[in-house]
Amino acid sequence: MLDPRAQHLLKTLVERYIAEGQPVGSRALSRHSGLELSPATVRNVMADLEELGFITSPHTSAGRVPTPRGYRFFVDSLMVVKPLEQVEIHRLEGELSADRPQQIVSTAVSLLSQLTQFAGVIVTPRRRDAAFRHIEFLRLSEKRVLLIVVTPDGDVQNSILHTERSYTPSQLVEATNFFNQNFAGQPLTAIRGRLADELRALHDDIAGLMKAAVDAGEGALAEGEALVVTGERNLLHADDLASNMQRLRRLFDLFEQKTSLLHLLDVSQRAQGVQIYIGEESGLVPLDDCSVVTASYEVGGQVIGTLGVIGPTRMAYERVIPIVDVTAKLLSNALARELGDD
Repeated sequence: MLDPRAQHLLKTLVERYIAEGQPVGSRALSRHSGLELSPATVRNVMADLEELGFITSPHTSAGRVPTPRGYRFFVDSLMVVKPLEQVEIHRLEGELSADRPQQIVSTAVSLLSQLTQFAGVIVTPRRRDAAFRHIEFLRLSEKRVLLIVVTPDGDVQNSILHTERSYTPSQLVEATNFFNQNFAGQPLTAIRGRLADELRALHDDIAGLMKAAVDAGEGALAEGEALVVTGERNLLHADDLASNMQRLRRLFDLFEQKTSLLHLLDVSQRAQGVQIYIGEESGLVPLDDCSVVTASYEVGGQVIGTLGVIGPTRMAYERVIPIVDVTAKLLSNALARELGDD
């Protein structure tokens, strides 16, 4: 544990470094700490903090910068969160009033990116009961059929069906027409029950295709959970990251591949409140010089997704944390209203 003096100096050092981006020397720390301490005394405390792993000295400077451990102690024990001003909350409320859930979600992640000037990320919910607007079958080869599912929102999900037998183009047209005439607008989960009765009126050779289509279509929509990343270009202007292009490329590769990042956000979705991953805590090498701040959002008391921001470890946590927290709560309220109206 750190004594109060060491905590105060660490807090001051982290705040100065976040604000200015320059290593903090003992004289500056003595001047800004508000404590009646000589630079020599401050140097002794800084040496102790460095030995404990809270700060480190870049070789180009006599000053010190926080380590991930220093940031973690600051965030957990020293930081004073700044509540969002009412004008910012009203802006968020006004923006999160689109007329479709998908629009509200995309607006939320864009706002996060704009307000923090970092990359915004959001995991959209799995649509287990999603309906379809249109289904189409296209023949790819003798026993391979492309299933195209269009949702009411206009999203398109494709699946390849590996069938036990070959289907002619006319049979696929018949199956397409049957689905769209009888089931359009209904959730695929509900169609499964009705289909058993309807199949009795169909030719046996189409029955297998119908069952495969429901399974694949339901799977495609259930796997509709997606990671949306926006504002990545903001990170090109973050000095701590932009100074190393190889590191930036690894980060952008992570955004493009998405799978690992999606797993991290899925893990944070199971936790309560705002989650903060500093440096190596994320377990993802491209994020070793980044921090990820996330919060889950919900409808009807059930968590349905996660949102957050990714930026350099040198971020204004006291401001970023309430932005993420409030946006998640306002998104939950907006979705509750929208889905409630439905």
